[in-house]
Amino acid sequence: MNIHVTGRQVEITPALRDYVVSKLNRITQRFDQIVDITVTLSVEKLEHKAEALARVPGNDIFVEADSTDMYVSIDNLVDKLDRQLVRRKEKNENQRTNTVQGTPDQGNLNQ
Repeated sequence: MNIHVTGRQVEITPALRDYVVSKLNRITQRFDQIVDITVTLSVEKLEHKAEALARVPGNDIFVEADSTDMYVSIDNLVDKLDRQLVRRKEKNENQRTNTVQGTPDQGNLNQ
């Protein structure tokens, strides 16, 4: 899995890059289907914004978070991304079990 960290109007220091990578490693340990994550950090006036685009098979997941502190924005971003991926994983598991067991709303076709 590739992690790309870019900055808009902010310099990405090694400490900031390491912080983002360490937080995203928690997600990559739980979800092995992630192909690529692009994180963009930006500063607009007093607002620190973090955006992430996670590429997983089937679709892309976009998440953004903002705060007055960059580290808090990154923490919120990782939490949101984690919730989105859990939701996607549960949805895929539910669809898989419905196709294997048959959907209950098909009814009896022999009538």
